Amino acid sequence: MGHTDSPHLSRRPVNALDTMRALASNGEVVRLEPGELIFSSGEAGDCMFGLLEGSVQLSWNGDQGHEQINAGDVFGAGALVTSDHRRYGNATALTPCKVLVMNREKFLFAVQESPMFAIELLGSIDQRLRQLKDCTKI
Repeated sequence: MGHTDSPHLSRRPVNALDTMRALASNGEVVRLEPGELIFSSGEAGDCMFGLLEGSVQLSWNGDQGHEQINAGDVFGAGALVTSDHRRYGNATALTPCKVLVMNREKFLFAVQESPMFAIELLGSIDQRLRQLKDCTKI
């Protein structure tokens, strides 16, 4: 085979979820029903999530703040980049969902194998933060 850095041969994943999916095994996909809690505020976190299907609501401050996560988004990454992490809010399935779970070991492997994964993840978080800031404007 030739060099993989050739523009014709490289097929870099489009986003963080694509990279997660490429590294996942079937056992890491979880199906959830509407109303099912994925994690709750104050819990120790040891994994992040990629939403393959459905929508999830993140809520915090006693549900005063909330954000809807849609298919294609990743969430809960703080658990993998902060030591002694505690979940800041609740994550609840709004619709039937298919969620990809990535633990710290897989996360570190992903960053090592595909350094662009870290950039994709930052891009995803930045985009969500911008949307959140937009919806809090008066």
